[in-house]
Amino acid sequence: MPNQNPAIKPFMSLGPVIPVLVIDDTDKAVPLARALIAGGIKVLEITLRTPNALSVISEIARHVPDAVLAAGTVTTPEQWEASARAGARFAVSPGLTPRLLDAAAQAPIPLLPGVATASELMTAMDAGFECFKFFPAQQAGGLGMLKALGGPFAQALFCPTGGITPQTAPDFLALPNVACVGGSWLAPSAALASGDWAAITALAQAASSLRQA
Repeated sequence: MPNQNPAIKPFMSLGPVIPVLVIDDTDKAVPLARALIAGGIKVLEITLRTPNALSVISEIARHVPDAVLAAGTVTTPEQWEASARAGARFAVSPGLTPRLLDAAAQAPIPLLPGVATASELMTAMDAGFECFKFFPAQQAGGLGMLKALGGPFAQALFCPTGGITPQTAPDFLALPNVACVGGSWLAPSAALASGDWAAITALAQAASSLRQA
């Protein structure tokens, strides 16, 4: 089976922002997903940073079929497989290890791998990857680094994540090699804890209005 990574490209074009979500309470998962969908957000990244993350993915996949689910912070082939079984449409990793590279040809869902340097990007492209998470975006050089990578690697498409804000997102989205950005601001902990779904929908609506120049 060829590397499935290019299949992520349509998902990256579904909206300018992919929310990066850390959900501690499984009961909050479905109403949160519905609030984001109501605001126009279609792709949701559920990070595997909590013990219940796979259950969260399963709950949303079952009850919010309009959501395109990504499993974030995937660092092993085993997590990749488990995410697919839970209902994720693709996986997102902070980096790309030899084990993940070896698993790419047999994986059940595509992987959006994290890269931060030209060498990491070249290694991934040699393995058939075309779409990437640029992480951590601000710390790894931000706009300047993405502009520099766009010269020799014009075919690479990025979702910069890490330190992106509503104020800086438009600058990233204006770059020709950026399809979307990842952001954690769409589900503030206070709004999530209190169940203020209207506030989250409003944030989603504002994020959905950010368009690539």
